[in-house]
Amino acid sequence: MERSALRNSKMANGENSFVLFPLGNKRFALPAGKVTELAKPDRLQTFPHRTPLLTGVLTRRGRIIPVCDIAQALVGPDTPPRKFYLIANCQFEKRQEWTAISVTGECELASGQLLQPGGKLAEYVTGLVTLDNETVEVLDLEKLIAMETAA
Repeated sequence: MERSALRNSKMANGENSFVLFPLGNKRFALPAGKVTELAKPDRLQTFPHRTPLLTGVLTRRGRIIPVCDIAQALVGPDTPPRKFYLIANCQFEKRQEWTAISVTGECELASGQLLQPGGKLAEYVTGLVTLDNETVEVLDLEKLIAMETAA
């Protein structure tokens, strides 16, 4: 994915751009403007800690990037091995920070109308996007991480 294609997540026809990513048999989405890149597995550095979701850190482009495994929160413990890291630009309090999430396969850039979430969806679901015969939850990654680390 090219960065220039991801920066502008609102298209002229009113549709939004999203990066779809798989976790097991289910796909989720982030607004494309939040995504920095999709990275192949790199050497994950692990260390003792007590931070929920944090599986380690990557060094990428001279930055230390925390890696969060959100699969457990979204689809449960039976998620297949993660194959890639999706790196997103997150706002935590007053600082911007790259954060990587582990995904189980290739990601896809797609566009569609952001629909308001209905029914009983988690607080971190900001909307839904319908693509062909699939409805995908659009996530607020910062809220998901904050909720899971507070739990």
